[in-house]
Amino acid sequence: MAVGFRLGSLFSRSLRNVLSGMSTTSSRGITSVIDPSIGLSEEQKEFQKVAFDFASKEMAPNMAQWDEKEIFPVETMRKAAQLGFGGIYTHPEVGGSGLSRLDTSIIFEALSTGCVSTTAYMSIHNMCVWMIDTFGNDEQRHRFCPSLCSMEKFASYCLTEPGSGSDAASLLTSAKRDGDHYILNGSKAFISGGGDTDVYVVMCRTGGSGSRGISCLVVEKGTPGLSFGKKEKKVGWNSQPTRAVIFEDCVVPVTNRLGEEGQGFGIAMKGLNGGRINIASCSLGAAHASVLLSREHLSVRKQFGEPLANNQYLQFRLAEMATQLVTARLIVRHAAQALQEGHRDAATLCAMAKLYATDECFKEEGHG
Repeated sequence: MAVGFRLGSLFSRSLRNVLSGMSTTSSRGITSVIDPSIGLSEEQKEFQKVAFDFASKEMAPNMAQWDEKEIFPVETMRKAAQLGFGGIYTHPEVGGSGLSRLDTSIIFEALSTGCVSTTAYMSIHNMCVWMIDTFGNDEQRHRFCPSLCSMEKFASYCLTEPGSGSDAASLLTSAKRDGDHYILNGSKAFISGGGDTDVYVVMCRTGGSGSRGISCLVVEKGTPGLSFGKKEKKVGWNSQPTRAVIFEDCVVPVTNRLGEEGQGFGIAMKGLNGGRINIASCSLGAAHASVLLSREHLSVRKQFGEPLANNQYLQFRLAEMATQLVTARLIVRHAAQALQEGHRDAATLCAMAKLYATDECFKEEGHG
């Protein structure tokens, strides 16, 4: 116990010295142990810097207002799209940036230091664009992707249902074939962007029970039979509207189906692998900002005549926060690389990364 205490004390003093020289999130002079550019290539550092700068100048100053007034910051996201952040891992031939999953994680982490809620929506949008680009035919890719990559139009992912949650194999929303169209009936719950977006990537049942009966349809806003529930009241994350998406005899062209009938479950799972990395990366950005803000608060706030930074317990807490951030970042980037390389355990690693990063980073934000 005594040895552990001495090691902890030594680590906290060392970490305090490191953190005392740490600059703000928007600065590029970060040289501490939590520096998110450690191990990156020069190219990755460049687009990371672009994302950090955008977050500090365009997102962070507006984050509180967006949340308080429930503003969906369309124009700000379109500015981000001009930097290539509307289709980060979508092919360049349809307007995307063609970057890797690790590159994408780096960008979403940086953007989230400015506004986690908005970046999380952007990550969902990017997942939808990738799904259309990857599983759509050439006509679908060129019809939908360019306007989504530019964020002229926005996308939502429709999987979660009131009765089955996000269990894709158990969903009940049905699509019955009627000539050149499907008649879509059912509802989706808690859809990010619902009602404010233009394109809905919908998982529905075209066949029997289980995963083999699932297909994927792209439903465009304005389609007859498509409607939306009231905007959900949330504690935070109000820059992305959340509503139920309702289909009542909604007529969708067969030409809007991604892949073949019965392939929807596989499409959903492959999309969610990247989605898990994306959300984990957003958590990293929030945690990184929390460490920096905590360090600043401890340096400035005084109690009993001296800075809180001199309090050993708080030094320990800051040391734990920094450790949790670095370990979470390592597992997320490892999973992102595995997904990019098609590693056989990529799906498991993505799930592990999301589980660990979101849990640990949530703890950090609570402490911070």
